[in-house]
Amino acid sequence: MEPGEPREPRELGPGAETAAAPHWEEAKTFYDNLAPQKKPKSPKPQNAVTIAVSSRALFRMDEEQRIYTEQGVEEYVRYQLEHENEPFGPGPAFPFVKALEAVNRRLRELYPESEDLFDIVLVTNNHAQVGVRLINSINHYDLFIERFCMTGGNSPICYLKAYHTNLYLSADAEKVQEAIDEGIAAATIFSPSRDVAVSQSQLRVAFDGDAVLFSDESERIVKAHGLDRFFEHEKAHENKPLAQGPLKGFLEALGRLQKKFYSKGLRLECPIRTYLVTARSAASSGARALKTLRSWGLETDEALFLAGAPKGPLLEKIRPHIFFDDQMFHVAGAQEMGTVAAHVPYGVAQTSRRTSPTKQAPPAQ
Repeated sequence: MEPGEPREPRELGPGAETAAAPHWEEAKTFYDNLAPQKKPKSPKPQNAVTIAVSSRALFRMDEEQRIYTEQGVEEYVRYQLEHENEPFGPGPAFPFVKALEAVNRRLRELYPESEDLFDIVLVTNNHAQVGVRLINSINHYDLFIERFCMTGGNSPICYLKAYHTNLYLSADAEKVQEAIDEGIAAATIFSPSRDVAVSQSQLRVAFDGDAVLFSDESERIVKAHGLDRFFEHEKAHENKPLAQGPLKGFLEALGRLQKKFYSKGLRLECPIRTYLVTARSAASSGARALKTLRSWGLETDEALFLAGAPKGPLLEKIRPHIFFDDQMFHVAGAQEMGTVAAHVPYGVAQTSRRTSPTKQAPPAQ
């Protein structure tokens, strides 16, 4: 063959193509594994159950809060920029958010095209420069949080309705009160006094009844006229549903997602479980609470009537990812037993708790 003359194509022997195929498949698998894994698409806000979480609820930011309080906002921002490659530690809402994502994975397996999912939005009055550290922290823990709202020192509450928020969790009691006053389900979240392991595969949410799921009608009777009058009132109105409280809509959203598992025959394996944990007594005032839920087409998986007994020991057994109550002494009791508790500032029990505002750091909301 002369130089430059084209080489004849070499014929492959029998079986050569099949012998080469495994090498190609191995190479393809190798490069596929190198490629970044595609994250699922965020659902449209109007189709999702939207949970808005503040930065200080999701992450532990005690040192940053101290710097802001003692040294001011400029030093606070400088510190955040210097440490932006260091992830924040998990905050009180972190296990709750991880449990929401676990439910989403199950829903996507059963309903690949559905957008009826939890959608988590990080809502903070931090400046945008601090956003890099927040993004780095979210990526470090492999959280699926695509929507951010960073308001640069202004209150973010005015944006919550635009995000179709079903629940807002914050460490800033003033922001939570603003949200409640705007008709948005909200609670101030507190870290437990000690760490307690919670389920990795089942979201557990516990609710108080009066002034949380229900209105504060019955609590007003107790405050004004005492327990005996309250029992008489509840008996006389047993078949009259209570008005809804601030978190009724969130329980309704949880129930809607539960039914998606029930329809697949997975009631006993449902990754969402709800609890009513109330100071009411079953015999004298429990029926009205249960009948109210029934009139709304709702239920909780478990109903615990404590007749005034402390809630902390029961919550220690339940180990919920979050417990909602309108009274701070129940919140404190839950904290002592290792429960992440959230205060709902709604109803007559709050009238004596309103105090003058105190200085808060940008991440505190």
